[in-house]
Amino acid sequence: MKIKILSDSNDNAERLRGALAQAGKMMDVAVGHATSSEPIGAVNGTIPDIVVLDAFKASGLAALEQMTLRYPQIDPIVITAETSSDFLLKAFRAGVREVLPSAPTTEALHAALARIAHKRGVTGSPVADGKILAMTSCKGGSGATFLATNLAWVLAAVHGKRVALIDLNLQFGDAAMYVTDQKPASNLALVCQQIHRLDAAFLASAMIEVAPDFHLLAAPEDPAHATDVKPEHVEAILKVARANYDFVIVDVGRSLDAVSLQPFDMADMIFPVVQLTLPFIREAKRLVAVLMSLGYPMSKVGLIVNRHQKNAEIGLQDLERTVNAKVFKAVPNCYEEVAASVNQGEPIARLAKNSPVTKALREIAASLDTVQEKNGKGWLSRLFATH
Repeated sequence: MKIKILSDSNDNAERLRGALAQAGKMMDVAVGHATSSEPIGAVNGTIPDIVVLDAFKASGLAALEQMTLRYPQIDPIVITAETSSDFLLKAFRAGVREVLPSAPTTEALHAALARIAHKRGVTGSPVADGKILAMTSCKGGSGATFLATNLAWVLAAVHGKRVALIDLNLQFGDAAMYVTDQKPASNLALVCQQIHRLDAAFLASAMIEVAPDFHLLAAPEDPAHATDVKPEHVEAILKVARANYDFVIVDVGRSLDAVSLQPFDMADMIFPVVQLTLPFIREAKRLVAVLMSLGYPMSKVGLIVNRHQKNAEIGLQDLERTVNAKVFKAVPNCYEEVAASVNQGEPIARLAKNSPVTKALREIAASLDTVQEKNGKGWLSRLFATH
């Protein structure tokens, strides 16, 4: 990739050039003569893939937007001391997806390049190709949070995958208590308040280490802080997580708004969690209808039936016909073991290794793990072909 650095400081420009050059042989890094307030000058016959704007100021946003409109193939990286949410929002609207603090570390620069390389599909890029799984309740009490947290633990502890779980239930999220007794030092809202600092290291520092390969970003402790979380924040966080984890599981709240739709937009799979009773089925049908109306392909929507009983009055085929979506997996009803897991804050796979629920979670994890290891296209179609 061709990278052009614009900086008013020769020292800063050389430092940035050296750091970016370390990212790999595929990088062609040059220092431009235009200033960051006049980014259009970065294009002198040859159009770079990336323009790095050092010491960028809000006064240059209009010129930056002109550049992104004229050259949409250019990805800007903005390095700035500006920290206000208003500036970040305007920068995102101007076409910026990577904002770094002044004097960024080499690791932060490399992470930004990796995310851009991932978006562009550059082969040979060191970026991880993590899968985003969005789990949501069709109706309150479905057990979506229990399944999300425990599936994350199985993927990490049993399959050795690096897993991030993001609790996007902004009003009353409590995912952490299902698998740990640790008190979160930070949370999603606090990360969003400092979104200008976002990189892999900052995100990791804000998460609870539930297990060596399982990190959890808690929901806001105060429901009033839910308004601090914006769709563009969620997008940025998911991009960083996807580049650094094998699986990113998002526990999405029940409300459908711009924030909750962001993980659906980016998800490789959407898992609505339902139970086989009429109130749940009615809500599942409504949710699937909304997903279809928003243009999500049904190939990436798989129902997870929780507390399933084989002799239930309503069968799985009845559910599929009514809801117009396929059942991905049925998790059996084992109330006492699940209740013990929740009450003790212990993953059920560790507390009750032989439980039918543990077996179902292992089967889901094995399916996801097996499919992720296959190369090429058709990830979703192969996944459903195994069921």
